[in-house]
Amino acid sequence: MWLVRSLFWHTELLLNAAQYIAFGSAVAILFSIAASQILLALALVALLLSKARLRLPRIWLPLGLFLLLTLVSLAFSGDVADGLPQVRKIYVYSMLLVVFSLFRDLRTIRWLFLAWAGVGALVAARGIVQFAEKVSEAAALGRRFYDYYEPERITGFMSHWMTFSGQLMFVLLMLMAYLFWSPSARKRGLWFSLLCFGMLFTGLVLGYTRNIWLATAVAGLYLISFRRRWLVALAPVILVIGFFAAPEALRARVTSISQARDYRFRLLTWRTGLRMVQAHPLLGLGPEQVKLQLQQYLPPDTPRPLPDGYYGHLHNIYLQFAAERGIPAMLILLWMLVMMITDFAKALRGLPPGPSDRRFILHGAIAVIIATMIAGLFEHNLGDSEVLTMFLVVAGCGYVAVEKEPDPA
Repeated sequence: MWLVRSLFWHTELLLNAAQYIAFGSAVAILFSIAASQILLALALVALLLSKARLRLPRIWLPLGLFLLLTLVSLAFSGDVADGLPQVRKIYVYSMLLVVFSLFRDLRTIRWLFLAWAGVGALVAARGIVQFAEKVSEAAALGRRFYDYYEPERITGFMSHWMTFSGQLMFVLLMLMAYLFWSPSARKRGLWFSLLCFGMLFTGLVLGYTRNIWLATAVAGLYLISFRRRWLVALAPVILVIGFFAAPEALRARVTSISQARDYRFRLLTWRTGLRMVQAHPLLGLGPEQVKLQLQQYLPPDTPRPLPDGYYGHLHNIYLQFAAERGIPAMLILLWMLVMMITDFAKALRGLPPGPSDRRFILHGAIAVIIATMIAGLFEHNLGDSEVLTMFLVVAGCGYVAVEKEPDPA
């Protein structure tokens, strides 16, 4: 009997440790991918040693097929060594297993997204400080601020402004859903949530990342339409007022959407990607081969020198995955994304009326998927390990909310 009790105690201890470590990994991704992945490895070890049941949500089939086709594409690429980084990235997908296996109550998930809001606000604050430094540097050099700032924007704790903005977008959308539907939102810490919202929104605006602005606006309107539908009609008015009240540099960033020169390099990468897909429709060129073989697939009428821009990927997740891993892999990815939206929407329809943590998690998860799919039209966002990790956390939490009964608030 003593042995049985001892084994049970050690199992519970390991399981609790795994939960705390996984929580830390999911939060640490906002400021350090190294810390997050170390904690993820420790959480996996503790989970396995605890002998708890390993669980994956319903999307395991399309996700597994997508990863399998990645390996098949690599095997037939003729350049396995250069594609190994994408094999190592499969480790990142274990976050889905860890979250779905360990986060089994909605209270833990609620605290996770509140931790995201708090840490995300600090990340945004760092970005705001960086923005102020950029303003001072531009003034000291006597340069127009927009021209000085656009090539090297704020990054927070990340290495690139796209990662910084993508992270803030996810945190902001989950916080919006929390404020709209969580029963605890107005009972405790409302000031904290609103302060975090203000910091996150400011950081996201100052990131000057247009595809993130668009994705956040559309996903935000989705959330607003389910909370206060009439507010959606005011959105154009608010946007117009905001545009004319904004500083000159911010207005320049908005109006640059209509300038053809700003899209020349993106259009060139998209056309190049289509040529890659036409040449290798089934298995693609292979992981990591797009950036290595891009010069070979440039259209005949490509201007020289190449338009300014980054040519390491195709700036579109659908084209990128089709060119790298084949059209079937890209369609399977779409299947997974649509399945998630369908599952979460179905669970929402089955909820009783009124606020609940299930409602906020499910609506927030749908908003994050919508934003990811829209931003993915203009950027290879799911190729970014930090953004992918946060996406998988949201997906896992969403599926926990799908299967849980409403929690007593």
